[in-house]
Amino acid sequence: MQCVKLPLSVRVEINLLLVAVTVSALVTRLYGIHFPKAVVFDEVYYGQFLSLYMKQVFFIDESGPPFGHLILALGAYLGGFDGNFVWNRIGAEYTSNVPVWSLRVIPALAGSFCIPLAYLLVVELGYSHSSALGACVLLLMENSLIVQSRFMLLESVLIFFLLLAVLSYLRFHKAHNSSFRLFWLVTCGVSCACGIGVKYMGLFTYFLLLGLAAVHTWHVIGDRTLSHGKVVVQILVRFLALVVLPIIMYLGFFYIHLTLLYRSGPHDQMMSSAFQASLEVQIRRITRGQPLDVAFGSQVTLRTVSSKPVPCWLHSHKANYPVRYENGRGSSHQQQVTCYPFKDVNNWWIIKHPGWHSLVVSSPPRPVRHGAIIQLLHGMTSRYLNTHDVAAPMSPHSQEVSGYIDFNVSMPAQNLWRVDIVNRESNSEIWKTILSEVRLVHVNTSAVLKLSGASLPEWGFKQLEVVGDKIYKGYQQSSMWNVEEHRYGRSQEQKERELELKSPTHSDIKRNLTFMAKFLELQWKMLTVKNEESEHKYSSSPLEWITMDTNIAYWLHPLSNAQIQLIGNIVNWTIANLSLVVYCLMFLTYLLRRRRKVEDIPQGLCLEVLPYDGRRCTRKFNIGERVYSLTLTVSNNNRDVCFTITFHHLFFSRFFFLLDSWVQLVLAGVICFGGWAVNYLPFFLMEKTLFLYHYLPALTFKILQIPVIIEHLYIHVLSSPAQRKAFGGAILAVLCSVYVSYHNLSPLTYGQPALSSDELAALRWRESWDILLRKR
Repeated sequence: MQCVKLPLSVRVEINLLLVAVTVSALVTRLYGIHFPKAVVFDEVYYGQFLSLYMKQVFFIDESGPPFGHLILALGAYLGGFDGNFVWNRIGAEYTSNVPVWSLRVIPALAGSFCIPLAYLLVVELGYSHSSALGACVLLLMENSLIVQSRFMLLESVLIFFLLLAVLSYLRFHKAHNSSFRLFWLVTCGVSCACGIGVKYMGLFTYFLLLGLAAVHTWHVIGDRTLSHGKVVVQILVRFLALVVLPIIMYLGFFYIHLTLLYRSGPHDQMMSSAFQASLEVQIRRITRGQPLDVAFGSQVTLRTVSSKPVPCWLHSHKANYPVRYENGRGSSHQQQVTCYPFKDVNNWWIIKHPGWHSLVVSSPPRPVRHGAIIQLLHGMTSRYLNTHDVAAPMSPHSQEVSGYIDFNVSMPAQNLWRVDIVNRESNSEIWKTILSEVRLVHVNTSAVLKLSGASLPEWGFKQLEVVGDKIYKGYQQSSMWNVEEHRYGRSQEQKERELELKSPTHSDIKRNLTFMAKFLELQWKMLTVKNEESEHKYSSSPLEWITMDTNIAYWLHPLSNAQIQLIGNIVNWTIANLSLVVYCLMFLTYLLRRRRKVEDIPQGLCLEVLPYDGRRCTRKFNIGERVYSLTLTVSNNNRDVCFTITFHHLFFSRFFFLLDSWVQLVLAGVICFGGWAVNYLPFFLMEKTLFLYHYLPALTFKILQIPVIIEHLYIHVLSSPAQRKAFGGAILAVLCSVYVSYHNLSPLTYGQPALSSDELAALRWRESWDILLRKR
């Protein structure tokens, strides 16, 4: 037995700067997050989803995937929230059952940890710890990021995962022989998936990293020192970690989401009948008591497969089309047929055989098959579904659809329809409840029953227009219908039938969709179904963000001038904009001069490995006009020579293994300038309502560019000690200005103390800022 050699020693290195900025971030983001104990801006939006999560009620949010909501729901669950709160207005006081601190703590922690991530990211880009500290100071005192971190909002969570993804990829790329290299690659893939899962905006940074990874992979393919097998393994590992893993995780977010939300909810009508039938309460409401096979005599409601502009059901009522429309065109003046977006007894129709007088299901039932000719009788008014060569009221290129009334004016009934089951497996397939997508083709004119999507005027009660489309082209969801509610008719008499139609259905048939079917439908709805966009008081355009011409009032105290405003540190925003301009000019200048073979900064440094003689060896070498010292040391465990290049000057102290200033500058531009561009420019192409907080991910990358530019100018542009001293003084003055701006705006950032009207008016540094003043 071999004895353990004593003494045992453990070496721990602690970066005190990193610890200090982390603690400072926690203080600025976590302090007093329970204030105000009232709904703040978009908390009214996310809070509704939290309540539905707590009650496990299904909902759909078209703004993004569910992972962000799941994170907020985790805080609510840990805080014991029962979901019982009405999120109906901004400023509503939280009741005692709402754990305000728990709801807000996860976004606040995410916003806090963005600061140390920024520190590590700047260092990983090859810049000094002093530059990293400068980046942290700027982010620490950025009022807009503080505000967004302190409430139940998702931007801070999104920024956290984006920074973690970028940092992880850089560490993977630089850790050539480290045992942690695979860990960093997997962490990058996980972070990218989480960023996308919080908001679709995360895709922008993900694509940036994929592009960077593709360039680096291309270099790996060209590395002749690697065997073919190793190259294939490198490519495969990158693909699995950066493509396959995020896809699996993205599906996992939806799986958890759909598993938790198994109960029927307010958004059911946006989904298909089959999806609704998979929900717990909807199973009782829709599918219990419903025969699977549609038969002659069946009583049905027909729901359009399309959800545009809203889900609706084929409907009729005791009102006729006007004799003449506003433009002078005439109509048939027959009974209106529309599409109604609510459950109603007037949505019921009876499927009748044209040759039979019976309106009840025979024994045994005679099913309706693909290709069958039917009549559709409206249950409450006994009018047949009809279309003819009369222009539709809102779509004159299509035929009017009506409930036929015999006015004895030489307009015969044309009420025969052919059942075309689109998703059939055979030509003899039976029309099935929920499962079958059916196209109803008019026998006389070959027009297809279709939802036009237009809203009828007041005479049509603003319901949606249904037409006969004679120019039908291919598969269109607006012309597809399925049976959602279904019963076998038992009453031949009208009055008895009306009572039957008003009674609920009863059955035990249940239809379960697979996860992938539910995922695909839900994802499609999220991408295609949009709420009607309305102009918001605080909405803004991307051009207003870059100069911070806009703000958002998040909360106002009901009695005093205390308020919370999303306003950025104007000094930060100004110097960040300046840094973008300087980088562009500097990069283009270097690029043009390098094209002319003028290298202002070194692209690389080749070091000759000197024989080790048991002592520390120091050499000096020149790059341009500057002198750098090189110290060579040796590892205690082997004979390999380890290089440490040390820079000592007034403002920075850095350590590198290999100097490559040009590649370093380009990489910093890809990450910082590219991160700003991909998170900002796409908003010019979006048609949704935009707000200032959409700019915060781009702002974070833009602020990270500031210390990069400063350090590069200090080392590679300023040549004399006098210039460097003046530059250092200017930097100190800017940092003081950043603090002054942060301090002056802090009452609007934290909501306290309450300022007087005159003090608030003095903070209106831009005319476009909407700072609320309470008149007394």
